[in-house]
Amino acid sequence: MADGTVDTARTLRDNAEQVMRSARPAGHLTQSALPAIEADPASCRRGTHIPRELIGFAARWTDGLVLTLIAWAAIELSGTGLLAAPTGHVLPFVTLVAGTLVALPVSGAYRLIFSRRAGDHLIRVGIASAIGLGAMLAFIWLLPALEVSEPQFRAAVAGWVSLMALHGAYLALIRILSGTGQLNENVVIVGATPNARQLIARNAESRELNIAGVFDDRLNRVPQDISGVPVLGRVDDLIGWERLPEIDRIIVTVTSNARERVRELVERLRILPQQMVLLLDLDGFDPETENLARIANSPAAYLSGAPVDIVRNLVKRGADIILASALLAFFSPVFLVTAIAIRLEDGGPVFFRQDRHGFNNQVIRVWKFRSMRPDREAEKRMSVQAFSGDPRITRVGRLIRRTSIDELPQLINVLRGDMSMVGPRPHAIGMTAQQTEVHAIVSDYAHRYRVKPGITGWAQINGSRGPVHTKQDVRERVRLDLEYLNRHSFWFDLWIMLMTAPCLLGDRMRER
Repeated sequence: MADGTVDTARTLRDNAEQVMRSARPAGHLTQSALPAIEADPASCRRGTHIPRELIGFAARWTDGLVLTLIAWAAIELSGTGLLAAPTGHVLPFVTLVAGTLVALPVSGAYRLIFSRRAGDHLIRVGIASAIGLGAMLAFIWLLPALEVSEPQFRAAVAGWVSLMALHGAYLALIRILSGTGQLNENVVIVGATPNARQLIARNAESRELNIAGVFDDRLNRVPQDISGVPVLGRVDDLIGWERLPEIDRIIVTVTSNARERVRELVERLRILPQQMVLLLDLDGFDPETENLARIANSPAAYLSGAPVDIVRNLVKRGADIILASALLAFFSPVFLVTAIAIRLEDGGPVFFRQDRHGFNNQVIRVWKFRSMRPDREAEKRMSVQAFSGDPRITRVGRLIRRTSIDELPQLINVLRGDMSMVGPRPHAIGMTAQQTEVHAIVSDYAHRYRVKPGITGWAQINGSRGPVHTKQDVRERVRLDLEYLNRHSFWFDLWIMLMTAPCLLGDRMRER
């Protein structure tokens, strides 16, 4: 069943250019009759989203750090330093820490589920701690030459107490974040099916997803809500839904055996930037070993997009913060001189802040040094792209655009989390090429918003910089952006950043 789904998705990706050439622009609602019921705003407006996997990842490292510190302190208190301590003092502690850290994930201690009772979870932690202690005692028993000291047992007790306290704190954090919705992905369901009803019922207990609504083309055959979750309209209404940028994932609950219907839905929805999965049957669902978020994130069920790599995202975000902070400090004199020059030329504002499309097609406000005459309308929507000899560009503006100094304030966007150092460039709302909005030129255009936009990117170092005036320019830009999405990694990002300056300096004639 899953193999057929993956084959369907692969076939659709191979025929990307043939799908949905006439897609509606985001924000345009269809004229079909919608039910009177509307989504509860609290169902998907959650503030900052914290990936669920991040809590488990942080918990593992915190446990390891705390246990290691306790063992180190016990060795120090025994009267000998760590480096000077005999092997007989150190090895039991190593066994205790290693045994506990291996037993914790095996016992399910890092499946931090809202619906799991605190007592059940702490029993799992206690069992893992007992396994670590047992490993230490077994090691000592097998090697009688090793010394048994009181600090060793005090460290074992301190480790047990610390783990219980830490995991109690983890559970409290999970409950708080689940209550505010910050831990949960915002999703919509396509298909008012029994599987959708079952998913909604499971989620009412686990609170792992923020389900904003259900969409189904058969409005005359479905109720206005399913177990309290509103049916908001047809599939075409989802494509034009004004709150779609708040949604992280689209879950298709149509049975995977109905391949033609799945194929038709994917063809219509794949123009959206959100990840899309086919939810497999929930009959074998076990809340003690699985959770709804993991099922909805199953790689075998992916129709569009890819599973999130938490570690890579953490590394990328950390690198963004470090590099953006360093570059802001390094270029602070350039900031000062540029701001003075802009102000002296015409007395207008120093910065130009424009609404653009960001991750998941959300609207972000991008900072730039102002290089054109003041235009409040252009801050909200781009009517005309810059062109060679554009009279709107100031004298200072021509210099800072040619050297890309005007883009430096976007380091502020990187620190805010709206952008990354490397990624597809954020395009302005309403941007057109040959009198056609760019999103309607390429069927896969919205896929470039599956990652955060960047200050520089693969397209920029391959010559696709500045305005895109023709449809062919748009297609080439999107092709390079999607190539980046397929290849992106830490080392690929580093290569792009290293090549950005040479490419800019070697191409001064291109209009920017």
